[in-house]
Amino acid sequence: MDNLIALLVAAPLLGAAVLLCGGRRLDRFGHWIGTLLAAASFVVGAVLFADMLGKGADQRALHQYLFSWIPVEGFQADVAFQLDQLSMTFVLLITGVGTLIHIYSIGYMEHDERRRRFFGYLNLFLAAMLLLVIADNYLLLYVGWEGVGLASYLLIGFWQHKPSAATAAKKAFLVNRVGDMGLSIAIMLMFTTFGTFAFGPVLASTGETSEGKLTAIGLMLLLAACGKSAQVPLQSWLGDAMEGPTPVSALIHAATMVTAGVYLIVRSGAIFNAAPDAQLVVVVVGGVTLLFGAIVGCAKDDIKKALAGSTMSQIGYMILAAGLGPIGYVFAIMHLVTHGFFKAGLFLGAGSVMHGMNDEVDMRKFGGLRRYMPVTFITFGLGYLAIIGFPGLSGFFSKDKIIEAAFAKGGTEGWILGAVTLLGAAITAFYMTRVMLLTFFGEKRWQPDAEGHDPHPHESPKSMTIPMIVLAFGSVFAGGFFSIGDRFLNWLEPVTGHSHGDSPVSATTVTAATMVVLVIGVVIAWAMYGRGPVPVVAPRGSLLTRAARRDLLQDDFNHVVLVRGGEHLTRSLVYVDHTLVDGVVNGTAATMGGLSGRLRKLQNGYARSYAVSMFGGTAVVIAATLLMRAV
Repeated sequence: MDNLIALLVAAPLLGAAVLLCGGRRLDRFGHWIGTLLAAASFVVGAVLFADMLGKGADQRALHQYLFSWIPVEGFQADVAFQLDQLSMTFVLLITGVGTLIHIYSIGYMEHDERRRRFFGYLNLFLAAMLLLVIADNYLLLYVGWEGVGLASYLLIGFWQHKPSAATAAKKAFLVNRVGDMGLSIAIMLMFTTFGTFAFGPVLASTGETSEGKLTAIGLMLLLAACGKSAQVPLQSWLGDAMEGPTPVSALIHAATMVTAGVYLIVRSGAIFNAAPDAQLVVVVVGGVTLLFGAIVGCAKDDIKKALAGSTMSQIGYMILAAGLGPIGYVFAIMHLVTHGFFKAGLFLGAGSVMHGMNDEVDMRKFGGLRRYMPVTFITFGLGYLAIIGFPGLSGFFSKDKIIEAAFAKGGTEGWILGAVTLLGAAITAFYMTRVMLLTFFGEKRWQPDAEGHDPHPHESPKSMTIPMIVLAFGSVFAGGFFSIGDRFLNWLEPVTGHSHGDSPVSATTVTAATMVVLVIGVVIAWAMYGRGPVPVVAPRGSLLTRAARRDLLQDDFNHVVLVRGGEHLTRSLVYVDHTLVDGVVNGTAATMGGLSGRLRKLQNGYARSYAVSMFGGTAVVIAATLLMRAV
């Protein structure tokens, strides 16, 4: 079975190569090639998963060595793959949800002239993400990491004829380069510290390394995770990434890019366990982003950007859980998987709404769509119930476990983190209920598009609704299935480890508190958006609302601190160059020129001048001699 691991990456990579290099002759059926090869990767993953289930917990890890990538003295880099319970979880999520998104894209992109290229980019995205999660060393992981960044740039800017899409792609690319610097520095530190960057030796040697070095490595890994997973302070690209086609948003938010940072931290758990300061920063970043994204999601009228804020917040839950160490690693991944189902379903549902509303994204111009799009309404509604943690659905099991783990941290820190996660749950219930009410309930508020065409909402074709139905089943049943007999915990514990912590409150109390804040959030949203007519134009709102509409001024902050700061730094460097550097160079030249000009006057070619010089020199010598004799 070890020899099959490479096929996971090879299938979608082959699809990308064929579709991007095959030319227009593949336009008519290229989308089927991309979809079938994505499905083939899922089938390989399923076969490997079945084989893994037949083995004992300590024998499930598979390894495949392909070739030596960089074989030089003192530096060995291999292309080799590692498939254990953690990477297998990601493989099934990436290929399973990714294949459903491919199927959905067949209908969604039906009339796009560049559909073949779009599917080529989707295949490239899957291949890069799969390489990232099955690599057995950090350097090969870095290749997949950069491949994900490239694929996201190509897909976010797929409609590059729109200036907003081109700008969003560049923004995502540049912000992620900042995070990527963190990963590259971390890999260099690993090599200088451990002499290798393979997972096994690095993670096994943390007990023999100083805490300071591990803290530095951990903080650089966190910086990398902040870029890919859109966490504070590198979160500004995620909202703008909605400029890409909706299937791209689903793929980025549910199965690929934003989950990469969570995987990196959990995979590097031994480093963070031995560096408590770095682990604390991870918790702080997750907690801040959890609330940041939720507040932003409350004020967005663009349905996709409201869901983007939701993703930022939910990934914040996962990062916070990962920062709790063995208490939270399993639950971070469990919520990541359940989130993959309901967030993919929500984004595909948003795309279905746009499909029936002439690509309109402003929820204030929707209303009453449940009567016209019943399948979309039901599947989207189930995703909504899952994400707010409605009892019995997936989010109830996974997010509640993170809240319990936060309290289990113990002490004052546990109470603070528990309060933050409960507040996040309340805000999540509010903004997601707002999305449901504005989109599917109330009176219709449709308006003609820019070309004067009235929307005629209708249900999407089966190629779009079937993936939504499958994802809805995952939104409903996945969390409960994972929780039966602690099935998911037992699956991951051999890789991530697990600790129950010391919670000051019982699980029942946490569940009751979660239900109370959920009801509060829903009731407030219904009171604001469900009882009366919704204005098509949003009211001015409070200062916080206006700030949230501007993403809590994150772009303004970046512009003032980074753009303006960079401009001032550049001007300062130019001034120093002109005044100091050029001053020294030009001053030295002028000094030498003036000195040589004055010395040149002594060599004028006149005999009388030389005679005077000789006479003067003789007089000086005689005077000096007489003075020395007198002394």
